[in-house]
Amino acid sequence: AGRSLREQQVLTVSLCFGLPQVTRAGYRSRMLRRCLFLAFLAFATADLEVINEWNLFSFDLPYNYPSNPDYKATDSIPTGFEVGWNRLFISLPRFRPGAPATLAYIPRNKPGSNNNLSPKLMAYPSWEWHKEAAAAEVGGDNCTGLVSVFRTRLDRCNRLWVLDSGVLDSLVNFRVACPPKILIFDLKNDQLVRSITLPGEVRRPNTLLTNFVLDDQNDDGTGGYANCDNTFVYMSDTTNPGVIVYDARRDSTWRLSNPTMFPEPQFGRYTVAGESFTLMDGIIGLALSPPGNHQRTMYYQPFASNKIFSIATSVLQAGPNPGDDSDLPVSLVGHKSSQAAALAVDNRDASLIFSPSSETAIAAWSPGSDENRVLAYDPDRLQFLLDIRSVDRDAGIIWVVSTRLQKFLRQTLSADEVNFRIMRVLQPSDLYQHPSHNNNNSLYFLK
Repeated sequence: AGRSLREQQVLTVSLCFGLPQVTRAGYRSRMLRRCLFLAFLAFATADLEVINEWNLFSFDLPYNYPSNPDYKATDSIPTGFEVGWNRLFISLPRFRPGAPATLAYIPRNKPGSNNNLSPKLMAYPSWEWHKEAAAAEVGGDNCTGLVSVFRTRLDRCNRLWVLDSGVLDSLVNFRVACPPKILIFDLKNDQLVRSITLPGEVRRPNTLLTNFVLDDQNDDGTGGYANCDNTFVYMSDTTNPGVIVYDARRDSTWRLSNPTMFPEPQFGRYTVAGESFTLMDGIIGLALSPPGNHQRTMYYQPFASNKIFSIATSVLQAGPNPGDDSDLPVSLVGHKSSQAAALAVDNRDASLIFSPSSETAIAAWSPGSDENRVLAYDPDRLQFLLDIRSVDRDAGIIWVVSTRLQKFLRQTLSADEVNFRIMRVLQPSDLYQHPSHNNNNSLYFLK
């Protein structure tokens, strides 16, 4: 702690050559190879552009808004974001009591602008949607507001889809205050256009919906506004692992599960920047292959795992599985060097984007090939990415949110240093793509 970037670089190299001798054949060689690769990256400049950053969040609260005396600024952490034309939307689940808002927005800064990097958060769509959950007064028949939002997504009709888990204080007492629901807002006027409460047959007592992707069936873009609901939604239930599918056109819902969606005990321990914690979470990372004439694929990963899997969207769309869960035609895509939450597909080249947490890096892999790239490495700014987006409203450029989740869970967040960042990943330099470095990419991803 407290070392300059240059001191960290020198220390990385010295540690590489100070690796102890071990008896297991080849182990030291592999560790040295890995360490030297990280040392090489330590001297490289990460292609990251900070759009916004905060030590801790503050909110632009209206007068006389209800407050919880137990709430602290260190209780809010961003798990997801979405990029609109002129606003950024930030998801802030209510892990602990009293957060003023669970979905917020800020003005979208233009790249390279001198605008405020750390603006106060404003509630979306208004503070009225949040105040009852902030005061812990939701539940029963009072479930019209927002309870706890993990992710949002924009569709081609400029509508914001919001997945509300309905669970309050999930790190404290896991209070299921309301059924999970999907809410759709029209960004032209921020009005609610549709609300879907997920039925009891697809929920479990400890269901926690943390992520989702939109599979637009008008993928050629010619469907017009009238067909905006011709969409499938694939949602991850992280604590009772499974995928919930919602057919928005037919207003139909079903649930699928598979052993590959569950956490693996040997990967339940995470270490980032010298701090460790334990979390046995299942499926959380979701990503769709780009639309087109071919069959689409959904990639997914449990949190406590080093694996990425895939399944054809035609299987997800076919309805409930009449057989055993283990019969689903799931494929193992590959192994990561450490656990990860965020997963995305770059819509420009169909490469899979992920961030192995222990390596504080962003990597890319082209499915069906041996082409792997390290897009960025930064031991400070890339601590625990919780969302990655290929942003349609920014020419497909990759955006990320880093969170220092390890500090949040251990309650060691400091108000004196930057903890949360929204960043753009600029085009990687030739340094990362040079053929001489291709053999090292298996350190991050191995088929």
